[in-house]
Amino acid sequence: MNNPPTGTVTFLFTDIEGSTKLARTYPETWEGLRGRHDSILRAAIESYGGFVFQVIGDSFYAAFHKAGDALKAALTAQRNLQSEPWGEAIVRVRMGIHTGEAETDGKDYRGYLTLSLIQRVMSAGYGGQILLSDATEKLILDQLPKDVSLRDMGEHKFKDMSHPVRVFQVSAPDLQSEFPALRTLNVFPNNLPAQLTSFIGREKEIVELKRELNDHHLVTLTGSGGTGKTRLSLQVAAEVMDSFPDGVWFLELAPVTDPALVPNTLANLLGLRESAETKQTISELVCGYLHTRKALLVFDNCEHLIEACSRFADLLLRSCKDVKILASSREALGVAGEMAWHVPSLSLPDIKHLPSIEQLSQYEAVRLFIERATLVQPHFSVTKDNAPAIAQICFRLDGIPLAIELAAARANVLAVDQIAKRLDDRFRLLTGGARTALPRQQTLRALIDWSYNLLSEDERLLFRRLAVFVGGWTLEAAEAVCSGEGIESDLVLDLLSQLVNKSLVVMTEENGESRYHPLETIRQYAREKLFELGEGEAMRDRHMQALLKHAEKAEPEIRGANQLFWLDRVEAEYENMRAALEWSREHNLDACLRLVGALWRFWDLRAYSIEAIEWFEQSLALTQDQHSIARARVLSRASVFFRNLNDPKKARQFAEEAATLSRNLNERSSLAMALSTLGELTLNQPETAQKLLDEGLTICEEIGDHWLACIAWLNKGGLANRQNNPDYQKLCIEKGIQEARLSKDNRRISRTLADMAFLLMDQGKYAESRKLFKEGLVLSRQINDPNASERLMDIAFVDMYLEDYPQAESLFVEALATFESDDHHFYQGITIMHLAFLAWIKNDTARFIELLQEALKIKQENQENGVIEWITFYLGRVALLNRDLALARDQFSKSLKGYQKLNDKPGCADCLAGFGMLALAEDQLARSAKLFGAYQKLVSSLPSAYPFLVRKIDEQIAMAKEQLGRESFENALKQGKEMTLEQALAFALEETQ
Repeated sequence: MNNPPTGTVTFLFTDIEGSTKLARTYPETWEGLRGRHDSILRAAIESYGGFVFQVIGDSFYAAFHKAGDALKAALTAQRNLQSEPWGEAIVRVRMGIHTGEAETDGKDYRGYLTLSLIQRVMSAGYGGQILLSDATEKLILDQLPKDVSLRDMGEHKFKDMSHPVRVFQVSAPDLQSEFPALRTLNVFPNNLPAQLTSFIGREKEIVELKRELNDHHLVTLTGSGGTGKTRLSLQVAAEVMDSFPDGVWFLELAPVTDPALVPNTLANLLGLRESAETKQTISELVCGYLHTRKALLVFDNCEHLIEACSRFADLLLRSCKDVKILASSREALGVAGEMAWHVPSLSLPDIKHLPSIEQLSQYEAVRLFIERATLVQPHFSVTKDNAPAIAQICFRLDGIPLAIELAAARANVLAVDQIAKRLDDRFRLLTGGARTALPRQQTLRALIDWSYNLLSEDERLLFRRLAVFVGGWTLEAAEAVCSGEGIESDLVLDLLSQLVNKSLVVMTEENGESRYHPLETIRQYAREKLFELGEGEAMRDRHMQALLKHAEKAEPEIRGANQLFWLDRVEAEYENMRAALEWSREHNLDACLRLVGALWRFWDLRAYSIEAIEWFEQSLALTQDQHSIARARVLSRASVFFRNLNDPKKARQFAEEAATLSRNLNERSSLAMALSTLGELTLNQPETAQKLLDEGLTICEEIGDHWLACIAWLNKGGLANRQNNPDYQKLCIEKGIQEARLSKDNRRISRTLADMAFLLMDQGKYAESRKLFKEGLVLSRQINDPNASERLMDIAFVDMYLEDYPQAESLFVEALATFESDDHHFYQGITIMHLAFLAWIKNDTARFIELLQEALKIKQENQENGVIEWITFYLGRVALLNRDLALARDQFSKSLKGYQKLNDKPGCADCLAGFGMLALAEDQLARSAKLFGAYQKLVSSLPSAYPFLVRKIDEQIAMAKEQLGRESFENALKQGKEMTLEQALAFALEETQ
């Protein structure tokens, strides 16, 4: 073609899916296969006027004047490829079409955004699939060939693209129409932050790093601050995302100040929470979750936590064979097998031999400066007059990306020549004329010093003071902490705006609220300045007091109607809360106690259990000699917290001390909380428990604390249950619901409604029970309660009783997805067991066995007694169905012996029925009737079982009655009912011939 298209161009990109595997599997015929593929593609492209401008391996890149011609070429090629007799080695080709702006020199094309997008559109597809962008769809929609249509695949995110792109699949009767989900950022799990500015250069580095990451499990990007380690790691992570089906996870470690919290950061990111049942450490929990997963972890800014990151990375890599880590740090982590990869500066021009203006922009450093300058000065352009100054700036800044971006940000207030002159003077002042002899960090410091010295005195003062914040701040927080003693409160907004404009602070919007933070290197610089000038301790004190005030304001709100709003507000400030806790621990123990006492409910609702335990124990250990209200409050809250964690020993210890101290100080709220905990812990001593609970409830009524009153009433209900008084139990729960609603705490209302729902279930009032569970689910979801899925499962249980099996299955599947993502083994196993039940109801025995075995594996791994016996029993039922009577007996015996040790009467009842069925299958009819009699006697005193289970047993009982005869059956049944439970269980386990 003599006139390749230019300007607005439609591109067709193709490649063979799995070509590497094909070449390895069929080495002798591969070149011939590829040759046939090449001929088919080239013929189709050129027959419609396409220009093949590049062929790399098996990938074809072609340009067309008209979008319709590109589509016709793709259709022809796919049809011919499909009809080609490939034999065993089938060649399948994916294709992408996109229209955009691009220029050509007659051989190659330039147009980064257009060429990048067409490459990504093609790469998102599968062999046999043709994809096109919305830009092309608009051009060809009215000129589609007959029987050809476009299937809207929705909007998709592509790496390096700031906006999602709508993608369409070309459909025709003679082409494959169904494919897996597109390989875009929508599909692969990740939390990579969106990049609002383009990534400049680094093409060679990305290729090399991808190769190193393929060969090593740990690659650490090293180099001085500002060299672009973070941005490069994010780009590489996005490039390799499709190689990690279980996710690419970005750990921003800069806000973390406590080395012990490095594992917590990853656990929170993965949505993992501590389990009181397993008692695993956070590190063990994370390793267990990632053990069989193929994931990439991006550890960002490790230098201030180098030892903790090294230990954690080593543990992860030794425990998780398919996990890889891409880290960034100013020094290597020092882990065995680590590939330390130094991040170079951006490419630079030779200032002694400057290239032409056109060639100058080919250098990465210059391209970065030009693009960033254009963002703050839209009319900025490179001219023959400013080109030397641009080159001078990039050279003087050693091609360090952060330094160049800070310099470019001044293009809105300074000419390029002025920037170059100021930068030149500043570097000479700080380096003493020997710049190259000093570490790059000092070069970066010189730049930040320069930026700092451009500020006014008021701006400098605010800049330093803002360094006390960790993880960002709001305008209100800045006004509270930083105003006064030189800065009027009403000036903070203007000064902060100036810092944002000068790129020293970044503003983002989170949940409808503006939030501010500096780049971490700049924050560290400001912090050093703060302490260097002797202002650090005073500002840390003010920061601590502001966070204490925020936490104490939030604590009662978190137990009220605005629960979710305040949970999110505390979450947003939690890095600051941690910093305040650490400072108070060393400098103000009373404030430390008050912070711990204020944060306890947040810790409980957001599942920060291990961290909460550490702060409870540390703060109480450091204040053993204190007799303050703050300590009494922490003790009482610790008692509730440890009770929720199923640690009655510590809960009692804290509750007893809290009660004594609270009485002495007349601290009524803490006393009521401690009494409630002690009452719950002494339910096996009815008189003691009654006295404690009554006193606690009286105090709650006196001080008007509905939240505590709810807990007291529920504990009284628990006592009534122990005393076998269902009417009073129901009254207590009703009172608890009333108090919970008055407290307006969604989680407390939800849990209290669940207590009533379970009671109604025991009474056979399933419709009423379901209604309460449903209300609780709605309330839990409103506050993102991690326990909401438990309510979902409760509703499914009720649906099982109501025999609405499709609805029950749908809810169990939905709940299971959450339990699996949270690695919540207990509920995961329970849910799978009930899905097995549903398979049994549908007579899908194979699926029933498969699910039971899956559940059994989970339960055995976590040593969950009771559930293991339950699964073993139903495996015996399967054996019985299969007429494997010996195996059925063995399974029933194992199950029953386990239930006996646990004193589990419902389980024992199931086993008696199971042995009755077994005797019936063995034609031991009288024995069968006796066992059924023992079963009926025991089950009459227990809550009702699922109706379909009862029916299945009743069917077997009716069969025994028919075969044995009415009179003989009734006599044997009566004998079984006359046995004690111990006699019945021993009779069931007797060996028979």
